[in-house]
Amino acid sequence: SLSNFAAGVLIVAFRPFKSGDYVEVGGTAGTVDSIQIFQTVLKSPDNKMIVVPNSAVIGGAITNYSRHETRRVDMTIGVSYNADLQKTQQIIRETLEKDPRILKDPDITIGVVELADSSVNIVVRPWCKTGDYWGVHFDSTQALKEALDAAGIEIPYPQMDVHVNKTNE
Repeated sequence: SLSNFAAGVLIVAFRPFKSGDYVEVGGTAGTVDSIQIFQTVLKSPDNKMIVVPNSAVIGGAITNYSRHETRRVDMTIGVSYNADLQKTQQIIRETLEKDPRILKDPDITIGVVELADSSVNIVVRPWCKTGDYWGVHFDSTQALKEALDAAGIEIPYPQMDVHVNKTNE
């Protein structure tokens, strides 16, 4: 109890988060409902109440997803090895620029990040206001899939080529 009390004092003094912030603390994530002297109460995205002892909050990493006004959306899009990468990147940029929630500054990052087993992976990183994060993430994923499909750019699934060699025995 003493360690939870001391941790509660530290949370109040240093203010790493406030009520209403979406955080990850003590191995769990949720919206801060209240900061009490012995515990911090979170509300999970599926509406569960989570009580985290303040010593667990202070004793580990604190990730505050709400702290800043803007947030980067990280996506990886896999395309076929046969795809025209310049055209693919142009379609990705044009598709994202249609969404008014995506910020112009900082600019969208688009680049080949990996030559994977079944696809060429392109990293896509637009910025948006923190409150728009999930809407931009979900809507952009769908819009990119539809735009790439319309352009005939294949998004492959993991596959394996099997070669059968006939021998004369």
